[in-house]
Amino acid sequence: MDELPEWMYAPRVEGWFAEDLDHLPDAPKHTELIDGALVFRSRPQSFWHSHVGSQLTAALDGLVPAGQRATGGMTITLDRRSRLESDVLVTDADFDPDRTWFAPGEVPLVVEVVSPESAHRDRTVKVRKYAEAGIPHYWIVEEEDGLPVVHVFELEPATSSYVPAGTFRGKLERPVPFPITIDLDGLVPSGRRAAD
Repeated sequence: MDELPEWMYAPRVEGWFAEDLDHLPDAPKHTELIDGALVFRSRPQSFWHSHVGSQLTAALDGLVPAGQRATGGMTITLDRRSRLESDVLVTDADFDPDRTWFAPGEVPLVVEVVSPESAHRDRTVKVRKYAEAGIPHYWIVEEEDGLPVVHVFELEPATSSYVPAGTFRGKLERPVPFPITIDLDGLVPSGRRAAD
C-alpha cells in the first residue's frame, strides 16, 4: 500500500481539532471533522442534490428575517473535535467574507440533503451531534420519485434531542424558526419527477 500524504496524519496523538481544518490546503473541498476524525466526501455530488440544496438555500434566504441569512456548504464547529459541513444553514452571524465556520448558537436551522454517501451520517450521527450542540431546528431532505421530501425536527431542550415535527411533501409550511412557506416540488425543474 502506498504511503499516505503527510497532511493526512493528525498533528497530535488526540487526533484532529476543529481549527485544523483551516490549515489543510491539500484536503478535499468538502472535508468534515467528526469526533476527531477527518471525513471526506467520497463521491461527486449528484445534480439533484446540488440543485435542491441551492434552490432551498435561495428560498430560505428570501424568507429569513432581517439580520439572518441562508447559505450552503459552510461548517459548524460543534465542539473542539467536531466540525460538520451542512448543505444549508440559516445564521444570524454578522457577514464576514473571510469566515470559514459558525458556532451552534449562531445557527437556528440546519438542513442536510441526503445522498447515498451521506445517508448514515445525516440520519444518525448528525442528528445526535446537532441536537447535543443545541441547534434548535434540523431538516433532512430526501428524494422520493425525483421530488424532495422534508423531515422536520425540533430540539427538545430537556433531553437535548430532536423530536419529529412533521414530514412535508409538495409544500412545507412552518411557523418556526420564522414563518416559512416553500413549494417543495418547485425546487426541481418544472416540479417533474425524475422518470418523467
